[in-house]
Amino acid sequence: MADRLLNTVLQYYQDVHDAARTEQIIGSTAHLLAQLSNPLNLGILTSQLLTARAIWHNPDGLRTSIRIVSIYNTAASRVREQEKEKNAGIGLRGGGGLHCEDWVRAVVKGADDRSRRWQHLLVLTGVLMGMENDDRRSLTAAMRNTLENAIVTAANLALETHVQDGHLAAASIVMALNFAFPLLSEFNRSQVNCNALLPIIVRTITTEEGFRDGQFLEAIARDVSGTLDTVLNWPANSLSFQALQAMDQRPLMGNMGPLSKLAGFAVSQAQDTNAVLSAQQQLLNFTGTLLDLWRRLPFSDVDPALEATKLSSETAQTTWPALWQLLRKLLFGVVAILQAIVSRSLLDPLMINERAAPAISSKSLHILRNLSFISSHGGNNAFQVYTFTYMASIDVISRHPPACEMYLAETRPQAPVMLPSQHCQRTLDLFFLNLAEHLPLSLSTNACENLVLEPALAYISHDGPMTRTIVELFEAAHSAVLSVLSCPQHSPLTVRMAPFYILKLFESFPRHISPRQFRLAFKTVMQIVSPPFPVAAINPDLSETLLELLRHYMANASTEPLPATLDAENGQAGTQQAEDLLSYQSSLALALVDSLPFLPLPIVEDWLATAAQALNEIEDPGLREPVKRRFLDILVSGEMDVERAAIGVNWWGTRGGRESVLLGRTSESLMMSGAIGPERSSHL
Repeated sequence: MADRLLNTVLQYYQDVHDAARTEQIIGSTAHLLAQLSNPLNLGILTSQLLTARAIWHNPDGLRTSIRIVSIYNTAASRVREQEKEKNAGIGLRGGGGLHCEDWVRAVVKGADDRSRRWQHLLVLTGVLMGMENDDRRSLTAAMRNTLENAIVTAANLALETHVQDGHLAAASIVMALNFAFPLLSEFNRSQVNCNALLPIIVRTITTEEGFRDGQFLEAIARDVSGTLDTVLNWPANSLSFQALQAMDQRPLMGNMGPLSKLAGFAVSQAQDTNAVLSAQQQLLNFTGTLLDLWRRLPFSDVDPALEATKLSSETAQTTWPALWQLLRKLLFGVVAILQAIVSRSLLDPLMINERAAPAISSKSLHILRNLSFISSHGGNNAFQVYTFTYMASIDVISRHPPACEMYLAETRPQAPVMLPSQHCQRTLDLFFLNLAEHLPLSLSTNACENLVLEPALAYISHDGPMTRTIVELFEAAHSAVLSVLSCPQHSPLTVRMAPFYILKLFESFPRHISPRQFRLAFKTVMQIVSPPFPVAAINPDLSETLLELLRHYMANASTEPLPATLDAENGQAGTQQAEDLLSYQSSLALALVDSLPFLPLPIVEDWLATAAQALNEIEDPGLREPVKRRFLDILVSGEMDVERAAIGVNWWGTRGGRESVLLGRTSESLMMSGAIGPERSSHL
């Protein structure tokens, strides 16, 4: 029976058939592999399968290769189950009766010189998976090691000829190793030729079997109708959406996580550093093309806060989420490979030297910048691998001032600096400002002014509507400015810019920044212009000048409670809690109290009294209480150093501080100490 079926299947192998008949042939092959008892027939079947016109004349890409792996995985599992039943004394009605190891030897002999090495790899991978997956342990240690060695040998030989064998061969090698890798021992993994494997993996991920060099975005652009002034529509029945779904269902796309780990292993084990540098360049080219294609897409200008009004219902519910699911998969895959490259660059002597390190870190940051339109959307950058890659690249480039200046000059917003209307450009500017915050210590004063302050001040001066993205940009701009002002070597620039920045800060509050943000920024500036910072020696009066400016604004400050403000730290409205309700006046008073630990010693006592006076000027007890609570916290929490704390204790105990803060407002008129009160008169 099995022999007749074998002859029939071998005859069918010789011709090309329709899809239904091809599936029948594949099913019959898997059945025969588990039923044949003659080792020679098993070898013949395998040899004929790997050259069959019915399978390989018009292959369906990687799906054909996966079918081969699946055939041998299924057959090996059945043979293993048959042997298990036989050992348990269960009668067999079918099955070839071969022991697992005999069956493996017979199948492996069929992978002969008539077929190619990458096809042998498919067979061997399927056999190993069927026998040993899920800790089945069907083979002896010696046989398993032999099979693993055969897989590695076939892979290395296939890697040598993949160019001649074609694109399907390269993708099949990657796919097969991706399946086999978890089952290989550490030693056998180390024998894989990672110098040859690494570029193939990256190319496979980024090209036809993977993300198709981003060309799916170009197809989407052709099918999107409408403009930002109306509503954008990308229908679910469009060819581009169907192509997107088909691409997402490709075999490698469903295994992007394990595939990225395999690429990371190849990066760490490649003996040729140039292979790693080439892989990084491939990622840079791919992400650069992706960003260019995204910019041409009408969706690139849609602010996430406005999606509900800018996208049609069908787009918002169906096609748009599918696109972002694919883009997130792309981000995670690319960043995982980049993380391995960055990790190696910290250890490889050929990558960490003074010549190579700045170029490598700059390319890594360019790759992350190219992906910023994805990473900035919905918190997609909030994963550990991204954070490590980003911060490690910054750490390396910050050690090379010329590279820092060159990178910022290449990526800074175009002059004249003005707020861009395109959302995509805003995401790039956000990446620039967040990065610039980390680099002032490595930059010259002129570079800080031209490359950091000038672009940042353009966003600080923004006076338009505030969306989540604009709030993030606004905070990033403030952080970049404060980072420059806090650098001791830029003290002359700080003396010149601090008053201007404080004025911008007052212009921004409370419309564009929350009380928390205002207090943090003002406190930081006060710390910068006070001892022991060099600015205090250059201009000793600057700190008191800024406090006087604060008091000037408090004189006419509104006493109405402030509405909830968008706060990028929390990402939502309503960050002020009910118990900490603040007004413009009480927020300024809190900023004054926050500054007390940093003031020069000669003026601490005077401004303690002024802060207490500002506290008592707040009419509403509910608004006054948070300020009072913060004042007491400053005095007892240890925020003041020893000298300032001693002044505070003296002021509290002997200078009327306790009465001023605790007793608060009084209806009695002020009276000189020791004055004579009204005389008592007799009513007799």
